[in-house]
Order: sequence, then structure tokens, then C-alpha cells
Amino acid sequence: MTESLVKVIMKGDEPVNVPAYFISKHEGFIGSIKTFIEDFVVTEIDINGQKVKTGQAVQTAGCTSSEENQTNKELKENLYCSSSQDADVSSDWGSGSDTPLPALGSFDLDVILGPSVSEDLEQFVMTLREKRPSGPELSLGSFSDKHQRANVHRAVRHRFPFLLTVTIQPEIRVREDPDYRELARLVREEEAEDFFRFIDAKVRGSSYTFGPDDSKEHRTAVHHFLNRRFGKLVETKSFSSQGRTSISVRLREHGKPKKRTAEERKEEDIYTAFTLCKENLETLEAISYMAATLGVLPSDFTYAGIKDKRAVTYQSMVVKKVSPQRLKEKAAEFEKRGMRLSQIRSVNEPLKLGRLRGNHFDLVVRNLRPHGASDERLSGADRDTRLAALVKEAVENVKRRGFVNYYGPQRFGSGQSVLSDRVGLALLKEDMVNAVRLFFSPEDSDDPHSLAKRHFLQTDNPKESLALMPLSKPRERLMLRALNRYGTGPDGCVQAWLSLPHSIRVFYPHAYCSRVWNDAAAHRLSAMGLGVRQGDLVWTQTGQNRTEDAGEIISPQIHVVTREEEQAGVYALEQVLLPMPGNSVKYPENAMRAWYQERLAGDGLAESRFRVSSLKLNLPGCYRPLLAVPHNLSYQLHRAACGHGAKKQESDPESLALSLNFDLDSSCYATICLREIMKCET
Repeated sequence: MTESLVKVIMKGDEPVNVPAYFISKHEGFIGSIKTFIEDFVVTEIDINGQKVKTGQAVQTAGCTSSEENQTNKELKENLYCSSSQDADVSSDWGSGSDTPLPALGSFDLDVILGPSVSEDLEQFVMTLREKRPSGPELSLGSFSDKHQRANVHRAVRHRFPFLLTVTIQPEIRVREDPDYRELARLVREEEAEDFFRFIDAKVRGSSYTFGPDDSKEHRTAVHHFLNRRFGKLVETKSFSSQGRTSISVRLREHGKPKKRTAEERKEEDIYTAFTLCKENLETLEAISYMAATLGVLPSDFTYAGIKDKRAVTYQSMVVKKVSPQRLKEKAAEFEKRGMRLSQIRSVNEPLKLGRLRGNHFDLVVRNLRPHGASDERLSGADRDTRLAALVKEAVENVKRRGFVNYYGPQRFGSGQSVLSDRVGLALLKEDMVNAVRLFFSPEDSDDPHSLAKRHFLQTDNPKESLALMPLSKPRERLMLRALNRYGTGPDGCVQAWLSLPHSIRVFYPHAYCSRVWNDAAAHRLSAMGLGVRQGDLVWTQTGQNRTEDAGEIISPQIHVVTREEEQAGVYALEQVLLPMPGNSVKYPENAMRAWYQERLAGDGLAESRFRVSSLKLNLPGCYRPLLAVPHNLSYQLHRAACGHGAKKQESDPESLALSLNFDLDSSCYATICLREIMKCET
């Protein structure tokens, strides 16, 4: 690859969220993307390289949804990986609700129970926590549908594992679990909650480890309690590590779980696959709605990747405990919410996050215009000829050379007053109070979401802020509930973060690491050029083990380029990797190593181990290719409506438009590819 133009785009007086260092010299052009929902269509490509089938749907409807799969990583529990891989998550969580965060492990109880009953439950729990006298039980009301009752039981137990839920048909009541109270006297309350969630999940062969305990007498008491109460389900043992002793609890492979009916046992083994087409809806928002309608938990849905909101998207999903017939019966309700289901069928197992090759994109860029002011004065035919030449040059360059593999702005929360990477930096520095306040930074608007955030920052009153927070904001509501219960000091803020699922907590530090990666890529290109240099990290095609979602590289055969290899041109820029910061990656052995050190030190992370023990976060790091290349790229110029709104009008004036069709590996961003083609912000 020859040396070519490196350029930075500025928006106003501030740099844009993502560095815009280009690797091609072409001039580019201006245009509008996502003018209409159907201008951005994303179709998932499965692990075998086949686009998901979008055949005859149960109901007909328009569909929309996401951008690319950058969130795939945010959605595994430890998304980024080097040779020691942890699983995580995508999503576009970075952008407030436009950053699809991983599905919350339970529904918002305000939605399930209603605000009044949910508030009564909160007060009941606070009374128990404060050890004040309270009634022995609280009624949650009557639920005639058995699936709805099951949903209430599971959601309440997941949210409050120290409660027992009892059905006296059709009424559901809750009371404190005496076993939980006894265990909480022996271990930390947080450990007791986590243990009961572990027991309730009933994942055969799984294990839970309590914190170090150097008192043999105390460990014996814990062993006795666990064996007396859960002996048929679990086996316990003590083990030593680094001079400390802990208790490990393992769920027996053939233990006797809580008695279930024959129908419940049958439902546990049902898996139904389908293709989801959605419109103006985030993947996780769609899952939450389907789960509530079907009476299951969001965690019963599995998928290969997250898609963002403003697009038409097609993706595979599998739901547990729901038969194909029952799913078809609910299709009309889903259609009303912008979701269309097709290819509904029985399968034997759930989907795994990251089990996809990438995404296929069908895009339309409208209202094409040249960059130069002088070109604006060209006549219609001459202008079209000029645009055709600009488009051809741009598309051919990117087809041949690719683009810098930046994380897109949605990774960080485009449009937010405080971006997600700043929250992540505060968490890595273990500044929990500041992280909470950054999380609740409002937008410059008077919408209910921003008003509730602003009220919290101004009053430090989580209870009042919770009353103002819309039901559609489950993350914020979970945080506010925890802050109301534990206080807004450092310890309370830790509990607030712990109230979110691990996959949500880890997203924010991942956003910070993604920001560092983007800046590292820009510096590498501007300071060291487009050739492969001594000390660069590269990967080879032979024997390379890439992640199933192909976006980041794990267990790689990392090779450090030698001086002789640089001079001989052995490697191409497409083989260069840059590390995502973490505790298990190696850094380039050239000037980039010093850059990483200076950058992390400047952010106050010179001594960081990229672990936040209080939040159970660990970031091992990973390697991401410096460049990405679109596959099967084709284009067509045509006349189309310019568009000035969400819906097309017959009276819309027509101008030159560009249709683009291409495939990208997962974790690569179509908007970043477009920016390289157009040389402007998209």
C-alpha cells in the first residue's frame, strides 16, 4: 500500500467523537444517510457465511433496527479478550438508550407489577433491610395467567433473591426467606444475594465461590449451613489460593432441584428459533417487550449480535420455554410494536453471542453534492458527471484499500452530554461517586429522562428522581432504587453499580478502552505512516485463531515485526494489530508502547491493573486489526427523493443518490466505512 493522505475532520471548534484519519487520497462527496428508515438495512451473516433467511413472515409489517455489531462485545460478560478470553457485550450502549445495553436480567418491576405495587414492594424490602418490624407477607395481587405468574416469580426472585414468592392462586405473596437471613449472618449480604441467584439459576455443574475466610471455625459453620439446607443440590469444599482459604460451592450434576411439574420440565427443554425484523427499535428493547408478552425473562432469549435502533435489521434469535405455536400466536402483538417474525421453527439449543460472520448492509445515501464550492456552480448534467467520477474513485479506493477500523461514535454515546468512555474512566479509577454523577448527566433538553437526571444531580434525592424517571429507562431506575436504599455516598454508589448486570457494568470501561484504541490508531497512522514498522504487532493467516465474531482477535500468534522484515516488506498494513488496553495484552515494541504508557498515565491509569474488584470487573484486553475491508462491495447511482423527514412523500424533490451494498466483519462499523468513502461525517 502506498503512502496517502492522512486527514482530521473537525466539527465546529471541537474534534468529532471518532478520529477521521483517512488512508486514501480521493476527494469524496457530501450526502445524507438514514434519511428514511429503509435507507439503512442490516442483515446478519451467520457463522457459515450465509445471510439469515427473511422468508415469509407470520405477519406482514415494515421493519427496522440497528447498525452494526459493535456491541457484540459489550454483551459478553468480558467482551474483550486476549489469550485469556472472557465473554462480553455489544452493544450500542454507549449512547444512552441508543447504545443497546445488554438485556437486564429481569424486567422493570414497575412494568410487571405496576408502579403502585412496585413501590409497596420497595418499601417492604426497605423495612426488611432496616430490620424494622413488618408484616409477615406482602400481596403483589392476583394473576390469572400462569405464564404471567411465572414471570412475576422469576423477576421478583432475581431482583430480590432474599424474598420467597408464594402462590395462593391466583394471588402471589412475598415474604423474607429465612434461609437467606441465616446465610447473611454468616457471610456478607452481597455474597448471600449472589449465592441465592446462583441457586435459583440451577445451571448444572456451575459453581460459586465465597470470599476468602481465614477462620476454620467460621468456614465450618458455613459448610454446615449449606449442606443442611442445600445438600441435595450442591457440594461444598474449601480450597487455598495465595495463602487464603475460600469455600467453593458446586451445583451437583444430578442434584435434586426444586420439584417442577411435568409441564414445567417440558417447557425447560423447548427452544424456538426465528428471524426478527424490527423497525425503530433496539434489539434489547424488542427482547424486553417479547419477554413480557410471553411471560419469560429477557435472559431466555439468545442472539448472535446486537443491532442499533435507526435501521431495518434482520437477525436470528432463539427463545427458551416458548413453543413455535405459542410464538406464532403472539406475532400480531409484536407487529404492533414494529417487529416481524419469520422462519419460526424448533431447534435443539440456544444461540451463542458472537456466533456470526458479520453483517450485510444495503444503504442509500441521498442528496449527493461535491465538497468544493466551485462544483456547486456546475450545471445539472455536468454536476452529475462530476459526482459520478467522485463516487467511482471513492468506492474503488475503499474496495481496494479498506478503511481505518475505528469504533463508531455510537460506541461512546453519540449525542450525549457525557460520553460513556468518561463514565468508564471514572470506574477504572474507582471514583464511584463521580461515575454515578457522570452516568446521570442530563442532555440539554426538557424531556422527562433529562429532567429526572437533572433533579437527581441538583437534589441528591434518588427517591424523588425515581418517581420522575420514565419506565422506559430500566438502567437509571435500577441505579436510583439502589441509591435510595444504600445512600449516595461511595458505598451506596458501589451498590448502585452492582444493581446493574455485569454485562452493563463492564460496557463503560470497555467504551474507555475503545476510545484509547481509536486514538492509538490515529496516532499510529499520523506518526508512523502507512507502512509496517519494526516493533509493530502483526498476525498471520496461518494458524490464526480469531474470535467467532471476527471483530477482535484472541489467542493470536502475535508476532513482533523485526527490522529485516520491515525492510523486506514482509507484512502488509492489513495484518497490523493494535491492542485494546487490558491486563493480558502485550504492546508494540516501538514508539507506540510509549504512546500507550503516556496516554494511560495522563488519564490517571499508570498503575491500573484493569480490574475493579468492588464491581467484579476484569478487562484482559484484546487485539483489533488496524484496518477493515468491505467485502462484495457494489454501488449504483440513481435518482431518488432528497427527503426531509421520516417518511417519503410523493412531492419530495429528486436528486442524485447512491446505493451501496457490502459485507463487513462483525464489530466493524458501516458508518465508519461510509466516512472513508465520503470524507465527511456521517
